Amino acid sequence: METEVFVRIGRTKNNFAACVEGLDGFVCTADSFEELKKEVVLGIEFHIKGLLEDGDVVPEVFKLDYVLVYKWDVDSLLDYYKGIFTKAALERITGINQAQLGHYAAGRSKPRKQQIMKIEKALHKLGEELCTISF
Repeated sequence: METEVFVRIGRTKNNFAACVEGLDGFVCTADSFEELKKEVVLGIEFHIKGLLEDGDVVPEVFKLDYVLVYKWDVDSLLDYYKGIFTKAALERITGINQAQLGHYAAGRSKPRKQQIMKIEKALHKLGEELCTISF
């Protein structure tokens, strides 16, 4: 069974950034999310190699089979998908009004845990529904 390694994703003005839980000091950036995922994999390999060369301890999880799980902050995710999901569409599936979603997307306010779970659950449900479509 693979162990989950969490990769925290954030969006800056010019790029995407990631840090990997369990690898102190690991940060990487890229122009796109797809590029960032590749950089994270390469960066982990590079980081582990450096730890071994320096005689430092390699965290146990990286000695086993693991899978990367990307965890976004809400404003970064909403910004990333703004060309796909309108605020009206997100309001329809989450039940959170557009003005509040706009505040989250702009980073003017941070959603409470309950709101984060509503957004996550609604997006997962949509994904599951889309996976059942066939032509």
